[in-house]
Amino acid sequence: MAWTRDDMAARAARELRDGFYVNLGIGIPTLVANYIPDGVSVTLQSENGMLGMGPFPYEGEEDADLINAGKQTITELDSSSYFSSADSFAMIRGGHIALSILGGMQVSEKGDLANWMVPGKMVKGMGGAMDLVAGVKRVVVVMDHCEKSGAPKLLKACSLPLTGAGVVDLLITELGVFEINRGKTPVRLIELAPGVTLDEVKAKTEAAFEVAL
Repeated sequence: MAWTRDDMAARAARELRDGFYVNLGIGIPTLVANYIPDGVSVTLQSENGMLGMGPFPYEGEEDADLINAGKQTITELDSSSYFSSADSFAMIRGGHIALSILGGMQVSEKGDLANWMVPGKMVKGMGGAMDLVAGVKRVVVVMDHCEKSGAPKLLKACSLPLTGAGVVDLLITELGVFEINRGKTPVRLIELAPGVTLDEVKAKTEAAFEVAL
């Protein structure tokens, strides 16, 4: 039994700290907002120009003018503020965002991340991913451990175009949690999902890693 997408989001939420300004990427990371630990106050930032995002709205209560960077409808808080994309990226590039939780297509054992395009497929744009991995103090990636074909996504080297080189600090998949530490130390498996065996992780991982359970 591996983690579900919600389990992965809940595990990522454990990386939040009180007072953090946090950017949540598209996909599984958006679910992290549902699992902010009790007693932890964080401010969610969206690169399309919003600081202080509320939870997803109930059906029928959506406001089409309130969306996150993934074009999902969200809600505002009493503390929410709005600004231009230029101001938003000044926050990111200026190092004012403490943590970014992003999705991924591939992660290498050196902490490289590929998450913005597959060659030959239509791409709307790279979004804020390249700025987020360059300007944010800590980057956590949440992704499926393997492609639908069964091919591993934690690799010795990424084959897809990179979002950033040596930028990933922590990787969470349905199989467990890996410390990447931006390639400064060997990859370390620090946590297994319930029911997952070490042999299963080894069989589904191309990257070299140490076991630190």
